[in-house]
Amino acid sequence: MSAAAEGEAAILRRRAAMGRFERYLTLWVALCILAGIALGAVLPGPFQALGRMELAQVNIPVALLIWAMIVPMLLRVDFAAMGQVTRHWRGIAVTLGVNWLVKPFSMAVLGWLFIGWLFRPWLPAAQVESYVAGLILLAAAPCTAMVFVWSRLTDGEPNFTLSQVALNDAIMVVAFAPVVGLLLGLSAIAVPWDTLLLSVGLYIIVPLLAAQLWRRAKLAAGGEAALQRTLKALHPVSLVALLATLVLLFGFQGGQILAQPLVILLLAVPILLQVYLNAGLAYLLNRQCGSAHSVAGPSALIGASNFFELAVAAAISLFGFESGAALATVVGVLVEVPVMLSVVHIVMRSRAWYERGAGRPASG
Repeated sequence: MSAAAEGEAAILRRRAAMGRFERYLTLWVALCILAGIALGAVLPGPFQALGRMELAQVNIPVALLIWAMIVPMLLRVDFAAMGQVTRHWRGIAVTLGVNWLVKPFSMAVLGWLFIGWLFRPWLPAAQVESYVAGLILLAAAPCTAMVFVWSRLTDGEPNFTLSQVALNDAIMVVAFAPVVGLLLGLSAIAVPWDTLLLSVGLYIIVPLLAAQLWRRAKLAAGGEAALQRTLKALHPVSLVALLATLVLLFGFQGGQILAQPLVILLLAVPILLQVYLNAGLAYLLNRQCGSAHSVAGPSALIGASNFFELAVAAAISLFGFESGAALATVVGVLVEVPVMLSVVHIVMRSRAWYERGAGRPASG
């Protein structure tokens, strides 16, 4: 069997390992968009009541849903894996560089190029800056949860993936707010620092601490088997919380979307471009450094994907339910699965080419 055929077979085998919700996440997101728009039009009162349930600029229903999304995902992260960072230092260095030095800044440039300039005539003028802010929030934090799925689909080295995710989460605690603040400031968007720091505390630090305490308790009580049972039981909760959040968002955004459906398509353009740009950059740099393909694959996916759950939460906290920023982050959710699966396909089909050019294919 040729290397290309082997790659295709690997994709098909591992795609079966994705749950139905994961495989059809784009479909569920689209259905929730339609449901949210319809319910927002038919039942505006309840949605407005939910929107008013705030405490210190934090919407309580959304905060609960975001925690239900994030905590099960962070429960997978083992910070002890950071001790393995040196084993795959080339791949780690490439992914960190793309995640923190390239992706947020490239998204800011693409956002202003397409949304702030090329597409501006077709967008509501009052929301242009808010759309750009949402795109920046989307790119400012690397993915935490779906990365494990992408890694399996690319025959990824599990220890590399785990250590990379743990290191990214540790960096995110201290780097997310400064990066977002810097880019929003450069974009001439007012930065509500108190709300931004509150978002970091609520949606990064608190869930991370809760997840790690829960993880330790599970491991102490029943070992790895108990932890895996808990993860399996919580997985649907996380996805249902994501979909419920989208229904709420589009219950508020429905009027704007119905008035200008072209907005979603235009917002998807810079998101798609930055995914392929950053995935390609990480993949090529790993090849140049001589990283094994099992490291380069997940590195490309981690370098390109976004922690959209955090982005949605931060956009709502900073700019509100009805903002263009919230809508922009939701478009990221809409395109996440199909575009990342296309990157998986490219990575696996190019495996033979990659290994012919990698200087040290057995190294990390």
